[in-house]
Amino acid sequence: MAQLDIKKAEELEEKLDSGLHTRAIGPWLIKFTFVFSILFAAYHYITAGIGVPIDYWHMGFHMSGVILLVFIGFPVIRGERAWKMHANSWWRYANVPIWDWLFIVVGICASLYIGFTWYGVDFQFMGYRFFLPEQVLRQGNPAPVDVVFGTMLIVVLLEAVRRTLGIVVPIIILVFTGYAIFGQYIPVQVLRHPGIPWAQYVNNMYFPAEGIYGITLWIVSTVVFQFVLFGILAQRMGLGQFFVDVATVMAGRYTGGLAKISVVSSAFFGTISGSSIANTVSTGSLTIPNMKRMGYPGHLAGGVEAASSAGGQITPPIMGAAAFVMAEFLEVPYTTIVIAATVPAAMHYIGVLCIVHFQAKRLGLKGLPSDEIPKLLAVLRQGWPTVIPLVVLIYVLFSGYSPHMAAFWGISSALFIGFVNPMHRMSLRAVGEGCVTAVKYALAVGAVGAAIGIVVGVVNSTGLGFRLGFMVTNSALTLAENLFSLISWIPLMDITVANLTLFVSLVLIAMTCILMGAGLPTTALYIMLVTVAQPALASLGIPPLASHLFVLYYGVISEITPPVCTSAYAAAAIAGSHPFKTGVSAFSFGIAKLLV
Repeated sequence: MAQLDIKKAEELEEKLDSGLHTRAIGPWLIKFTFVFSILFAAYHYITAGIGVPIDYWHMGFHMSGVILLVFIGFPVIRGERAWKMHANSWWRYANVPIWDWLFIVVGICASLYIGFTWYGVDFQFMGYRFFLPEQVLRQGNPAPVDVVFGTMLIVVLLEAVRRTLGIVVPIIILVFTGYAIFGQYIPVQVLRHPGIPWAQYVNNMYFPAEGIYGITLWIVSTVVFQFVLFGILAQRMGLGQFFVDVATVMAGRYTGGLAKISVVSSAFFGTISGSSIANTVSTGSLTIPNMKRMGYPGHLAGGVEAASSAGGQITPPIMGAAAFVMAEFLEVPYTTIVIAATVPAAMHYIGVLCIVHFQAKRLGLKGLPSDEIPKLLAVLRQGWPTVIPLVVLIYVLFSGYSPHMAAFWGISSALFIGFVNPMHRMSLRAVGEGCVTAVKYALAVGAVGAAIGIVVGVVNSTGLGFRLGFMVTNSALTLAENLFSLISWIPLMDITVANLTLFVSLVLIAMTCILMGAGLPTTALYIMLVTVAQPALASLGIPPLASHLFVLYYGVISEITPPVCTSAYAAAAIAGSHPFKTGVSAFSFGIAKLLV
């Protein structure tokens, strides 16, 4: 029975995912970040069960913790020298330079400023009176100090996102910012607007209700982190091994057995992991070397794993946590999203399985020998307790409770089973390390979740979504009229200009989603796409749920679409194959996802 090495998988993921690779820090700072990460995870776990504080305090606490850990762990410039340990000096302590400490102080102060000044401030210091009315009276007319703190937080968040995810997302946010401020100079008439003064822009982005403290950060801080923590603890208490064993029993004996094991185990992993890279590394560290051993070329082994793992972002119940944001946007029960997403997710995996089967037939690849396939009863007898946390989580979700309450009970049951199950017993140290790993996984999505709220704020403030929707539908109508004149003569084809307009619009929006989705965490990807692209679909009369799922599905296809296909590159590193060739293989295996 193949053993899944969680430690090895996490080390591989840290090596392959730039959002997890942190610099060396001093001994005392290692201890501090270890303890702080455990407290950070404990805060989110406890508040998920007993209730979160007032929203601006809760989001402020979450953002402060993310900013602290990002600027401790991620250097300003990535390079071989940046990751190494350096001696203390007047401008560097514990290998963290003074400007990063300054970013930390400024970021934490700006994050908590809203909470401290919510009910107003009135005090005297050295003969000077400092007075601020309560926040509701400053909404729409921010004080100069509000503008200063808001500007500082915007700068800090952009830098935090740049360090964790690269330059692409900050550039996108800066483009939206430029559009909001200089809208009166836009040459395209339909996109032109009066422009927003900087003080008003900061007011819209900084004060709660929309922008940074909007729905994006709220979902990330109350739901996303808790589900990341659940996924990590569930793997550590043996659920990942159980998934691999069940997949081996189900698919190992058939043609292309190891590749089918990869697909089935990735489908199982997708229920607890919304990250395609995490899914690729977790199962791929075991399945890819075995596939190569059985005769699969490296690029095919990596491609199968990447294509299978990319389905995790559309697999209920977690779906990269995008499902929870979708439920908030649509104002529908979470279970509605899960039910709607189940069939397309199943179709994706069935499509990959079919392509794997025919490819294995062509290459003459057989199934596993019977002595390498575990007995079903033995697998169930040993692993059934590890499924309990997932069952509890799904049961609580479908009972009508909030997602964070479901995560609370899922985590609680994972901890309980992990402590009492003799087959996969977790130590307190393992729980602590799991909390640290979960926090590290959540840093990138925490930073981008706050920053991407700026995009949402700009779209809401300027009406950009509807303007873009008008442009897309008009362009599609023009193309459709030209196409109609070319194909209307074909007999037995009942095609109208309206149908062609819908088809062309969907193609244009799908291409936009694939291009914009490159390398983004699922939650941030979905929020950005649904803010920009969904209004165009709504204007075409497409039902809201269908349009939201459409932009999500085509956005996550970027994970296996060359040249930017992050999960395929992670699989290539494990397989020792050419990254681009592996990406092409992943796309060919996952092409059914385009048709779902």
